[in-house]
Amino acid sequence: AERPKYPAMSSEEIEDWLAHIPVFAVTDKEGQGVVLKSNATSVFYFFMNVEMANATMNGLKQENPEMDLQISAFSLGKIWFRIRESAKPKDATLEKLDEGSAPSQSDIDYRLVPSNRDILGARMLLTMDEKDSEELKAGGTPTYEMTKKIIEKAYNESTKFKDPYNEIPVFLIQQMRMQKKPEENEVEPVTILPMYFNLQDMVGIWQKFTAQSPDTANMEPAIQLMDLFEILDKAQEETEVDWRNVLLVPSAANQISQGTPGAESIAQSPVDDSPGGPGPGAQTLGDL
Repeated sequence: AERPKYPAMSSEEIEDWLAHIPVFAVTDKEGQGVVLKSNATSVFYFFMNVEMANATMNGLKQENPEMDLQISAFSLGKIWFRIRESAKPKDATLEKLDEGSAPSQSDIDYRLVPSNRDILGARMLLTMDEKDSEELKAGGTPTYEMTKKIIEKAYNESTKFKDPYNEIPVFLIQQMRMQKKPEENEVEPVTILPMYFNLQDMVGIWQKFTAQSPDTANMEPAIQLMDLFEILDKAQEETEVDWRNVLLVPSAANQISQGTPGAESIAQSPVDDSPGGPGPGAQTLGDL
C-alpha cells in the first residue's frame, strides 16, 4: 500500500513550529543587533548556544570597551526565513556597498552558529565505526589516547557539519515517543516524535526511560542525525513524514529567565507531557 503523503507546511506553520526555540545574539541595550564585518560582508550572528554568544560579546567588549552590550534572546521562528534567505547563493555580479554607507537589512548576512559540543557529537556519530564502538565498550572508561583518536577522526574525516555556521545538527532516536493530549476535536492522543538540538539531553532522557523497564534496560539507541536546514526544506514539500507531529526540543542549557532581554518573544513548548517510554513496538511517523 502506498504511504500517505502529508501536505507541505506553510511559512506560518514553520514560524509557529520554531517559535519555542531560543537563539541568542549580541545587541546593544536597546536590542539593536551588533553587525560585524567579515571581509567585505556585513554579518549578524545568531547563536544556538548562549555560552558562545557570551564569549563573542566578551571579545567585542575587550576590543571596544565603550560599547554597552548585552545578550538578547530571539525566537528562531521569527528570524528563520531571514537566515534561510541569507544562506542562499548570492549573485556574484551585485555591486558592493560603498565603504561609507551603512548596510540595509537586505545587505546583511544572517548566520546561525551551532554549539561546538553538538557539532563534535554530530561528527563523531558520522565517523565512528563498529570497531571504534567495540573498543569503547571493551575498555570501560575511555583512555585519553582512545578519546583523542576518536575526536581527531571526527574532525579530519567527517564529511558534514564542517562549516562554522548554517549547519545545525538535530538528533533523534526513532523509538522515542511522546503522547500529546488530544485537542477538543480529537479523539485519540497524538504520537509525537521529539528531535533534539542537544545530543546529551536526548541520551539522558533515553537512559532514564529505558532504565524503568527490564525489557528496555539494555536497549542500544539507534541515534540518527539530521541537519536543521534540510529538515525545514523538506517540511515545506509534500512528504511521507508528518513533520507536524515532530517536536524540536531546544537544549536544556539554554533555559532563559523572564529577565533575559527578548524572553517574551519565545513561545512556551507546545508539548508539556513527559516522553512516553521508548520501546521496539513504538509507532513510527515515517522513514527519515
